[in-house]
Amino acid sequence: MKYSVKIFAFLFIISLACSCIKPKPVKVGFLMHALDKERWENDRDFFVEKVQELGGTVTVTIADNNPDKQLEQAMRLLSEDVNVLVVVPVDQFAAAKIVDEAHAKGVKVISYDRLILNCKLDYYVSTDNVEIGELQAKYLTTIKPTGNYALIGGARSDHNSQFLYLGQMNVLSPLVEKGDIKIVYNTFTDNWSETEGYKLTLDFLKQNQSHVDAIIAGNDAIALGVIAALKENNLDGKVLVAGMDADLKNLQEIVKGTQTCTIYKPIEKLATTAAEIAFRLAYGQDNEGTFQTTSNGEKLVPSVLHNAAIVNKDNLKLTVISEGYQKEEEVFK
Repeated sequence: MKYSVKIFAFLFIISLACSCIKPKPVKVGFLMHALDKERWENDRDFFVEKVQELGGTVTVTIADNNPDKQLEQAMRLLSEDVNVLVVVPVDQFAAAKIVDEAHAKGVKVISYDRLILNCKLDYYVSTDNVEIGELQAKYLTTIKPTGNYALIGGARSDHNSQFLYLGQMNVLSPLVEKGDIKIVYNTFTDNWSETEGYKLTLDFLKQNQSHVDAIIAGNDAIALGVIAALKENNLDGKVLVAGMDADLKNLQEIVKGTQTCTIYKPIEKLATTAAEIAFRLAYGQDNEGTFQTTSNGEKLVPSVLHNAAIVNKDNLKLTVISEGYQKEEEVFK
């Protein structure tokens, strides 16, 4: 009996000691393509905040839109024993190498906002970009159901550009077939940049004698370039312009009437979702819930695709301002 009590006491002490041992903090690598747009700073800040709130640590790397540099950064983080990688890929194809290298070390990968193609990617967190393209086209065609439309898409290296285009054409194609709308210009950019938006629009206006009624831009940076080119041709405010990301400068253009609408992505929700999935993966837990799937050419990737919202002059205060994404005094500056 005496020995049984001693053994029980010993086991009890061991169990107490074990219960006091805390698991090592989850180490997450957040590989970002660049901080070249206003929105990406918000993604970074929300993601870091959520990871820290969950008790983990995060290392953020910026690849400056260089796929080779992003691979090098991934290899360094893997050598530092990160538990999970979350990647905003510079290049949708080249980033597959990051997934392969991570899997070789038993590390899972979440593709954030942009889909990594042709690999056994673990998860994908983004907005429904097909729906966003539909929102852009539906809003403009509601205002201008007939006329000449120009499409200036996002980067060719980003699969989101294809999703956006698909959504836009879901709306525009039936109107084109009816003869109500004519697409007089249709191209993609090399980068999601204001410079390219400006140059492409300027070249189009100079070379194309057709009147243009509406321009759908891949994002707000491109839209700013479009607006600048329209202004040089005394067309600002006369041509409908759609963008995406709800950047401050573009919201100010909406207030002025030179941009028609933009798209507000739920950035905080995206970052929170990615952080929570990363933690469950790090602890080897199943991610609960029924996921959508998105084909990346190699597999059907479990995906969380959040909905976005159209932002225009009438609902600015009810969307980006009421949710704290932008400040009213700055938007109406």
